[in-house]
Amino acid sequence: MITMRQHAISLIAVFLALALGLFLGSGFIGDRVNALTGTDRDKIGNLEDERDSLAAQVNSNDSFTAAIAERITADLLKDHSVLVVTTPDSSEADVDALKTMINDADGTFAGQIGLTPALLGDQSASKLRTVIDQSIPAGAQLRIEYTDSGSRLGDLLGVTLLNRQGQKPASSSDRDTALQALRGGEFIDYPDGTIKPADLVLVVTGGEMSNDSGAQGQLVARLAATMAMRAQGGALVGRTGSAEGGSPIGVIRSDPALGNAVTTVDDVDLETGRLTTLMGLDEELHGRSGAYGSGPGATAITVGAEPGE
Repeated sequence: MITMRQHAISLIAVFLALALGLFLGSGFIGDRVNALTGTDRDKIGNLEDERDSLAAQVNSNDSFTAAIAERITADLLKDHSVLVVTTPDSSEADVDALKTMINDADGTFAGQIGLTPALLGDQSASKLRTVIDQSIPAGAQLRIEYTDSGSRLGDLLGVTLLNRQGQKPASSSDRDTALQALRGGEFIDYPDGTIKPADLVLVVTGGEMSNDSGAQGQLVARLAATMAMRAQGGALVGRTGSAEGGSPIGVIRSDPALGNAVTTVDDVDLETGRLTTLMGLDEELHGRSGAYGSGPGATAITVGAEPGE
């Protein structure tokens, strides 16, 4: 029997396919309409009417998805907590929407940590290494194979804040020590007393990174993957364009080792992408990672859709 969730996923996949067709079709029509006259122009006019009608249907996608999202995600994260990590270019609207959806899915919001421009610039790598080495919780060990800034910081945050089977997070005193040291070094930011241990990590980034962004995509990607490995699962999500080139999701998808460690969603600026994020976190709890959206490297539009749909 087809469930409500499966039916909704199928409808969402259709809407996204329509949106892609609209995008491609509008460019095709716009490039050629000015060079045509008479009957050909009438035909183009009819195509434009069809396109506008399609646009109206696509514009209803977000409203439809928002209306059914709570039904689909109800109890999805029950008894689980989610730590949110944001990059400087993440959208506040995306972050707020995702936090609301975590709550609607009966999950617990475990706090929000912001990565700073100073961290992403990686101009204080030696200082960061010193802070990390001095902040490792008692009894914990970081993986010696991790030598880059993103992986080391992700590993420290993982052993300090995240729950995994057979692994408990650090004591509250060790947790406070590590977080305060990182904030004092201007590598992260967070409000006092707001960060709690979590089962899952959700890293929210922005869109496509510029060509002069250096190794920022690598740093964010490796931090997200390493934290997810220390948790019961995790997701790295971004806006349209976030899977392009050296952007964090692009880095994840180009490296199988990273891609198997964390779920990626490349359209979190859409309601469908936000819903996919919550379903992706649920998949992570069951040991399954995926690459969702319509950007390079995506294997399906959303959770449950057939590859290539």
